[in-house]
Amino acid sequence: MVRIALFLAFLLIAVVYSLWRGGGPERAMAAIALTMVGADQLLHSLVPPEYAALDLGHLAIDLFGAAATFMLALFAHRFWPMCVAVLHILPLLAHTSRMIDVTMQPAIYLTMQVATSWPVPLILILATWRHRRRLVRGESEPSWLISSPRSIRRTSTR
Repeated sequence: MVRIALFLAFLLIAVVYSLWRGGGPERAMAAIALTMVGADQLLHSLVPPEYAALDLGHLAIDLFGAAATFMLALFAHRFWPMCVAVLHILPLLAHTSRMIDVTMQPAIYLTMQVATSWPVPLILILATWRHRRRLVRGESEPSWLISSPRSIRRTSTR
């Protein structure tokens, strides 16, 4: 229980900081994280966690997280969303492993689902800090690939 409280506190710090000081991609990641945590809390209030069988509720949450961060990685003018997308895709391997091997120990299934969540707040904090540092140095930084000067020039010359 302490582990969960520590993670949620760490994530809350990352989300607040990124919403306050982050650019578009950092704020989008904060919204994705808040959605996933909210869905998880709703799931746990309705259904007790079950790691002895395939956990369809967490599978749905993990599918959302993987799809949302993958889309963020495709459109953000940043490198870090690719790392976060991979961290959100990895729990899908836990669900796949559970489907293949129903005798898997529940503790292993749980660990495979949640272990990759821990680096996400740290990456979000570092990404927001780097964004602020670039802005302080006066560097122009587009948030999204479609808003980069190169793509604007390409579309305006056609």
